[in-house]
Amino acid sequence: MNPAETRHVAVIDIGKTNAKLALVDLKRRTEIAAIRQPNRPRTQGPYPHHDVEALWSFVLDGLATLRRDHPIDAVSVTTHGATAALIDRQGDLVLPVLDYEHEGPDDLRADYEAIRPPFAETGSPRLPAGLNLGAQIFWLQQTFPDAFATAHAFLTYPQYWTYRLTGVVASEATSLGCHTDLWNPQSGDFSTLADAAGWRKLFPPLRRAGAVLGPVLPQIAARTGLDPATPVVCGIHDSNASLLPHLETRKPPFAVVSTGTWVVAMAVGSGKAVLDPARDTLINVNAHSDPVASARFMGGREFETVMKDAERRSNDADLEDTLSQSIMLLPSVQQGSGPFPDHAAEWLGEEPAGGRRYVAASFYLALMTATCLDLIGADGAIVVEGPFAANAPYLSMLSAATGRPVAAQEEDGTGTSVGAALLAGRATPPAPPAPAAPIYRSALLRQYAENWRSSVAARTTPPGR
Repeated sequence: MNPAETRHVAVIDIGKTNAKLALVDLKRRTEIAAIRQPNRPRTQGPYPHHDVEALWSFVLDGLATLRRDHPIDAVSVTTHGATAALIDRQGDLVLPVLDYEHEGPDDLRADYEAIRPPFAETGSPRLPAGLNLGAQIFWLQQTFPDAFATAHAFLTYPQYWTYRLTGVVASEATSLGCHTDLWNPQSGDFSTLADAAGWRKLFPPLRRAGAVLGPVLPQIAARTGLDPATPVVCGIHDSNASLLPHLETRKPPFAVVSTGTWVVAMAVGSGKAVLDPARDTLINVNAHSDPVASARFMGGREFETVMKDAERRSNDADLEDTLSQSIMLLPSVQQGSGPFPDHAAEWLGEEPAGGRRYVAASFYLALMTATCLDLIGADGAIVVEGPFAANAPYLSMLSAATGRPVAAQEEDGTGTSVGAALLAGRATPPAPPAPAAPIYRSALLRQYAENWRSSVAARTTPPGR
């Protein structure tokens, strides 16, 4: 594959809530076509798990659809983290692909704690349910020992899909370095857990995210209409796909906030922060295998919970009312993760409806994001990726709360799909950095942020505890 000649890249983008197949034009640095479907875990069987066969049908049908209307020069894959597949020597799953929200691994929490490495080694905080991939493996091994014994390879999620496309197994650092307990980001190698538990032998050879694993299998080419020589790159964790375009267009220090089901804040080139694992800070590993101080919370899920069927728009009057009446939502809507994992959500003032609810929810998300950025010592401009980049109250409050410029970068020239596509080719010329979004009523926004922080600080223990 000649990256300079690669223009149209099909990106398989599997998020926790939705799956997408996008065609990215690297010359225009944008998506020119996209197909989506919900990603719903199955509840039948031994535990909640991802419906990989439904996703596989979606991928194959989508590739065939895109190929009918556009050329496809290469295929790339990006997925959410905390997910992996155990396969046997024939490439079949030995156990269903666990949904990381299943609480089964918590049943063995004490036993797992006894073998997991310290935060200082892995940069991986101890998280609930299956959010630590090491906890998933431990639980599967202890709970289903006979099936586990037949496993030949353990594939992180992007590499499971590239395996199905090419028949080539691989490991990759951005997914291994995503709060798994399995990776040492400083040494660039597996953590002591992988050896102590005897799991290292299950991991295939390490490959770069942009390494070509091979062409699509002949049966894939026949099924989709792809050229049999179409290359497939190794794949990347979705937050790091969002970060990749900015690594080539921005000078440090800066921060990228990737938004979706999870909001992930990543600081590049900032002063060294003392990370607090109890507040969901962590070390991610970028596409160049470099450590990146990060923090996160389940912002997209929280927004859906708060808004439900409420109207998702607002006007100036809604913003003025929210500010003047100090309508605030305090953390945390989704407990167990994020910077305030043990706090229970609470409204200050009358619980709002309509546009005021949208504004207050957006302010909450912005202030949670600002807290995450503070925890990782972020500095410089802030770039917001994904759905929240279209949320004006969120952007204004985030800029006011941090005192730094905030650029809104939607799926146009950057984002998860374009970042994943860049693994397969070069975009010429690179897209310029997005301009900073304007701030409305900055003095009142700053005062609101100060009051929110004071209210959160005053809650030394969660309500009802």
